[in-house]
Amino acid sequence: MSDDKKTYTFSLRDRLSWHDGTPVTAADCVASLRRWFQTPGGQLVNERMKDVSKLDEKSFVITLKKPLGVLIDQLAQVVTYPLFILREQDARHPPTDAVTTHIGSGPFKFNEELYAPGASITFDKYDGYVPRDDAPDELAGAKIARARRVVWVKLPDPQTAMAALQAGEVDVLVEPPADLFPVVESDPNLVLENLYKSGSDYFLRMNCLQKPFDNVKARQAVLHLINQDAFLSVINPSLKGNRNVTSLFGINTPFSNDANTNWFQKGGDPEKAKQLLQEAGYAGEKVVILDPADWTEGHNASLFLASELRKIGLNVELASSDWAGLVARRAKKDSVENGGWSIFISFLPDFSLTNPNSAAIMAMNGEQGWVGWPQADQYEVLRAKWADVTEIEAHRALAREMQQIWWDYASTAYLGQVPTLTAYRKDLTGLFGVQAGRLLMWNMRKD
Repeated sequence: MSDDKKTYTFSLRDRLSWHDGTPVTAADCVASLRRWFQTPGGQLVNERMKDVSKLDEKSFVITLKKPLGVLIDQLAQVVTYPLFILREQDARHPPTDAVTTHIGSGPFKFNEELYAPGASITFDKYDGYVPRDDAPDELAGAKIARARRVVWVKLPDPQTAMAALQAGEVDVLVEPPADLFPVVESDPNLVLENLYKSGSDYFLRMNCLQKPFDNVKARQAVLHLINQDAFLSVINPSLKGNRNVTSLFGINTPFSNDANTNWFQKGGDPEKAKQLLQEAGYAGEKVVILDPADWTEGHNASLFLASELRKIGLNVELASSDWAGLVARRAKKDSVENGGWSIFISFLPDFSLTNPNSAAIMAMNGEQGWVGWPQADQYEVLRAKWADVTEIEAHRALAREMQQIWWDYASTAYLGQVPTLTAYRKDLTGLFGVQAGRLLMWNMRKD
C-alpha cells in the first residue's frame, strides 16, 4: 500500500495455474475485478476506484480516488457476491450472464464427465495446485486437498439422506433438518456439530417496487405481524438453540443494538398489523410468496407465512418451485401479473451482518441493489460513512442511526435465528466450516 493509502499493488505467488494447465495471470485478476465491480458486492470499491490495471504478468494495481480502509475486507468477503477470480476470457462476460465453463484454479478440479445436473457434482484433486506454505486457517492459509475425490450428491428427501449417512453411503449432511437431530445424536458413528460457529438468521424480504409492499405501512404491517417464536418452531421444531433477532446487525456481531425495536412483541401483534394494512389502503392486491419446494425449512416457513398473512386479510398465492427457480423469479421487477413476486424467505449467517457494505441485504440503494430494491437515501449516506470510520465506537453509533431508518422502512422482517448444524461420520476428520456459512473441501480426509 502506498503512503497516501490510495495505491495497492498485488503480486501473485509462483506456480499458480488454471485447471486447463495455463498460468493464472494479472490480466485474469484485472478482468475478474472489473466483472465484480458490476455486482452489488463490488459497488463500494467501484465508487472509490480510479483504475485497476495490469503491471506485469504477475502483478496488478488498484488505484483509489481516496483512501478506503476496508478495501482488503471488501475484496475478501465471501458472504454475498464474492470476488471470484476467473480466466480473462470468462471474466469478460457480464455478471448477469452464466459462465458456461467450469475452470478454476483451486485445490479441487471440476469433473466435467461425471457432472450430473440436479443429481451430483464431482471434484477431483488438482495435482497442479501449489498451496501456500502456512498452516490451514479456514479460508486463509494453505488449502491442502487430502481427499482424491469429493462428490456432492443431491438427496432431496431428508429421510433418504439420513439413511445414506447412517449406512456410510455419504459422509456428510451439510444441514440436516432439525427434526432429525435426535437420530444423529443417537447414532454412535455420527457427529452433530456447529462447524460454522454462527447461527442462521431467517428473514422474509418484500418487493418494495410493487403493490402492496410499495407502501411503507403495508410493509410495517408484516413486520408487526411476525411471531418469531411460531416461525422458529416451524423451522426448527426441536427448539434447541432458537433465538429472536431484533437488530439489523444480528445477534452476535459487535454492532447488534436495540434502536427502534419497539415493534417487536412476543407472539406478534396481528391487531396492529390489520390497522396498518387498513391505513395502507390495501385493496385486495394479490401477494405472491415464492415457495422453495425443495428446501424443507423454507417451504414449511412459506406455508406458515401464507396462513398468517391470510389471517389479516391479504390475498395470498404460493408460487412453488425449486430454489433455482425461485432465484430466477425473484430477480424480476415486474408486477405479479407479469411474473413478478411479493415475498420470499431465506437466511443468512449471523456473522454476515457485521458489515453493511458486504451484506447485500443491508443496502438500501433502490434498483441498483439487491432483490426487494428498498431505497432510503439518508440510510445510504450513513452506509457510505461506514467505509471511512475505523473506531468501533463510531461504527456502533452509525449502526444505531442506520437501524432507526431500517426498521421504519421495513423492507425485511426477521423470523428468528436457528443453529446451523452439520452431521458427519466419525471417520471423516479435518472438516472446516467458516462463520460465513461455508463448508470447505480442503483439509478433510477419511481415516
